[in-house]
Amino acid sequence: MMRTARRALKRGGLIGAALLLVSVAAPQYAATAGPRANQVSQYSEAVAEAPQVERGFNDLVAEYKTRTPTKYTRASWAPFAKALTAADNVAANRSASGRDVAAAKTALMKTAEGLQAVDEGTFQTITNNTFWNDTSGNPIYSQGGGVFKFGDTYYWYGVHYRGAELYRANPTRKYDGDVTFQSIPVYSSKDLVNWKFENRIATRSTGVGSGANLGGAGWVGRLGVGYNENTGKYVLAVQMWHTGRGGHGVLLLQGDTPTDTFDYGYFQTQIVNSPTTGTGDQTVFTDDDGKDYLIFSNREGRSRGFVAKFRESDSLRLEAGKEIRRGSGREGNAMFKLDGKYYHAASDLHGWNTSVNYVNESTGSGVQGTYSSEYVMAGTELDYSHVTQTGFFVTVKGTKQNTVIYAGDRWADFAWNGLGYNQWVPITKSGTRPRFHSVSQWQFNVTTGEWRVGPANNYILNPDIQADRIIVSSVRGFRNLAGSVTNVNGGVNGSRFALQLSNSGRVEQRVESVPAGTYTLSVHARGSAGSVVVTGANGTSHTLSIPSSSGWAKRQLTGIALPSGAATVTARASGSGGVIVDQFSLVKTAG
Repeated sequence: MMRTARRALKRGGLIGAALLLVSVAAPQYAATAGPRANQVSQYSEAVAEAPQVERGFNDLVAEYKTRTPTKYTRASWAPFAKALTAADNVAANRSASGRDVAAAKTALMKTAEGLQAVDEGTFQTITNNTFWNDTSGNPIYSQGGGVFKFGDTYYWYGVHYRGAELYRANPTRKYDGDVTFQSIPVYSSKDLVNWKFENRIATRSTGVGSGANLGGAGWVGRLGVGYNENTGKYVLAVQMWHTGRGGHGVLLLQGDTPTDTFDYGYFQTQIVNSPTTGTGDQTVFTDDDGKDYLIFSNREGRSRGFVAKFRESDSLRLEAGKEIRRGSGREGNAMFKLDGKYYHAASDLHGWNTSVNYVNESTGSGVQGTYSSEYVMAGTELDYSHVTQTGFFVTVKGTKQNTVIYAGDRWADFAWNGLGYNQWVPITKSGTRPRFHSVSQWQFNVTTGEWRVGPANNYILNPDIQADRIIVSSVRGFRNLAGSVTNVNGGVNGSRFALQLSNSGRVEQRVESVPAGTYTLSVHARGSAGSVVVTGANGTSHTLSIPSSSGWAKRQLTGIALPSGAATVTARASGSGGVIVDQFSLVKTAG
């Protein structure tokens, strides 16, 4: 932690210099054991009691001073104001110890998290199947990460790969040979929709111990961040494969603020009870009591799922993992909590590609308790979880309801399976089990926790024929009715796949529920003639004719009146000729 010590020296004068001396001396105790264990304890106590100036704490206090009391309820403002005053006093006290700072920071963040707005909030729109930008209009590059709430602000961490830039510029091929790590950016938001770029908390030059840095790693990915109440530090856990550090493991970095430039903490190659070094896939889950856990599978085979607690003293070690599942190999391991139950979700071993979501739910008490056998999360079947792998989950406790957001990773840069890297959808309870709502556009109110389908939502699932990673004779989301059906290479606008119907081929998709209104149906097509028919819940059909065309052409039918209820979309080829269709769309335009 030399870099942290240098920061303290620069900002804290003689106090910082004293801390620098302590930090330099620390390693002689770090590796000791047995009779010297007391020296470790004495060292920890000395650091906790030593006067400390921490930039992160001062920044935090200054930032929270910008809150306006009238925007919050009196009941929630009172404890926050008290904690803010106490924290301000600690920040002004040059003799405050590390323990004082950590306690004041923790109290301030906890009360800030409890702030309740006096208004009802507003609905903000989340649009999937597109590349997202931050509030400055710059591309968001955040894959394999997580969103964590510290105080009253959400922070989104992920990895920026060079291949992501290349694919965004030209999404007509795979860039799976370019997983080159660029940085770990962090974005902040109050509404989970509009994201402000804050910093790159780790870059290629970030040290990872033994003189190595992240630029020399063969793989960096799958990460999350927790807060340690004892040290007042934010700790990031990320997979790393680095020949200079002995191979696979979990890299732990720490910073003074959620948006700080993080420093090396530890590299843990083995988690007790896991049969392999490193992890298969992993995320960080924070329980309601603030305790942080790593959710992961074993690296080779990935047939076993584990929950490992971060060491409470400093979060710089992972304790023994508790096995919670065993069976077929899974990836994208992640956890959420809803109505008092814990849910472990994961995807098939499809490489960078997509699948249904498999769930194990808790049957005992606590996140490290017992879990049920595996089942498929409803709503993920027709389009393979909106063409994603399990990424992470965000639980929002609103004033009117609690909502879980599924944040799926679409590794489009490495799989060539559509636009956008981040696909977020709501999860609700359907009976006793969670249900996935595959919407292309929806609106969310972070204050109340309420959500609703967006006005531009496409009610057809897997409309771009991108869910299947290989050529198949039964395309995901559509039921074969007659003739020859397959996906073929070469979709519209350079996309990977399209749907081919020949020899009077015919498929249908049943849309479970559409609201009453007027709709527009559109599709891109080439080849021989065909048609697409929409049939409403009342049995009335509306036909979009597709004439033959040598190149891609957009066909559209407007003014389709549909009643509330289920609707069926049927695509067919006329005669023996083959028609190739792509980019189905059924969008409500009025009513």
